[in-house]
Amino acid sequence: MGLTGIQIFKLLPKTNCTECGVPTCLAFAMNLAAGKAELDSCPYVSDEAKEQLAEASAPPIRPIAIGAGVRAFKVGGETVMFRHEKTFYNPTALAAMVSSDIAADALDKKLKEWNALQYERVGLNLCPQLVAVKDANGDAAAFAATAKKIAKESEFAVILMSDKVDVMKAGVEASAFKKPLIYAATSDNADAMGALAKDNGLPLAIKATNIDGLIALSDKLTGMGLKDLVLDSGAREMKQLFADQVAIRRAALKAGNRSLGFPTITFPCEMASNLDMETAIAAMLVAKYAGIVVLSDFKGESVFPLMLERLNIYTDPQRPMTVTQGIYEIGSPNENSPVLITTNFSLTYFIVSGEIEGSRVPSWLLIMDTEGLSVMTAWAAGKFAGDAVGAFVKKSGIADKVAHKKIIIPGYAASISGEMEEELPGWEIIIGPRDASLIPKFLKDMV
Repeated sequence: MGLTGIQIFKLLPKTNCTECGVPTCLAFAMNLAAGKAELDSCPYVSDEAKEQLAEASAPPIRPIAIGAGVRAFKVGGETVMFRHEKTFYNPTALAAMVSSDIAADALDKKLKEWNALQYERVGLNLCPQLVAVKDANGDAAAFAATAKKIAKESEFAVILMSDKVDVMKAGVEASAFKKPLIYAATSDNADAMGALAKDNGLPLAIKATNIDGLIALSDKLTGMGLKDLVLDSGAREMKQLFADQVAIRRAALKAGNRSLGFPTITFPCEMASNLDMETAIAAMLVAKYAGIVVLSDFKGESVFPLMLERLNIYTDPQRPMTVTQGIYEIGSPNENSPVLITTNFSLTYFIVSGEIEGSRVPSWLLIMDTEGLSVMTAWAAGKFAGDAVGAFVKKSGIADKVAHKKIIIPGYAASISGEMEEELPGWEIIIGPRDASLIPKFLKDMV
């Protein structure tokens, strides 16, 4: 943030209208300075002040939107070097490479396999986002046909890769509706690629042989009016690429270097001879600031661990990972199936649900929002108290799904059973095991 709360306050209307959601303009200014509010929340700020504040409040690394539809995403927008300082915001996007001369049936097969790589984790759908189309032989028609097929027939966003402007134009015409990333402007073609990106309102990657070259290209293109850039330092050796990633991030965040204040794109597919090694390099790049990582292929055994790493790194460290409150079906439960309840801490959910699955006893699992606390912590903090749990059970709707009135509570929260019975007259409160590993035997003994 370029301005302090007091400096921002001087640019606000000072009406204390409360329409922004806080009682005073000063409080709103402090929230803006801390990154806890959006300027659009103030309905009375002048256009002149809005322009000054927008520039001052812009993240040091510009957020870049790529793609359209369900897999549209943003990269960049980061404000800290290390996750524990605050949080990281826009997760690294994962891409796979195809050649523009790929046969249509082979591309169909790849897209079908890649689209199936979707995993549900803590209530989120994890999937790769991009397909990079690389110009194989300068054939503009083949390049455009491949880009169009991916853009129209799949959910994936597209990276168009060619150093030939006529080929790139054909690709852009075929897939512009999907807002592809143009890769790449170099010192040889910057004017033409920049004009193409500007005319079509598309993000543009720039490639140089070192960071100094990136700065020169970035300044040239921003001078042409382009704002949405993605950086490739050109390094294809792991030690140098690591150094470049850190240097670019540090220059933008610590030195305020606007020329390098953009997300990066990296190419493990050009740095290793097999997908296993590419995945290892990609794991380093997810942790160290890459905005986009391009692999030669997507395979479940490589992309799944990368997505889990990404999920963990890009989760706010000040907020526990949680699952959504509600009723979860484990197996195919019916009206006679057991009902269990636990907290919405993601680790608790996965352990408990995994043990229920392992028991092969179809069950209903109620997840109660305890702000991401585990059973013991939530109970100690009063967020898993008997009256609150009982009230949740009543409003959850589970009574409409089962023909019995029995609910199993965690053994660690046995003391809440009395309050639950008062809140749930007619229900039998069953105290389950203290250790989740005993759940399978407990359920099997019950049924």
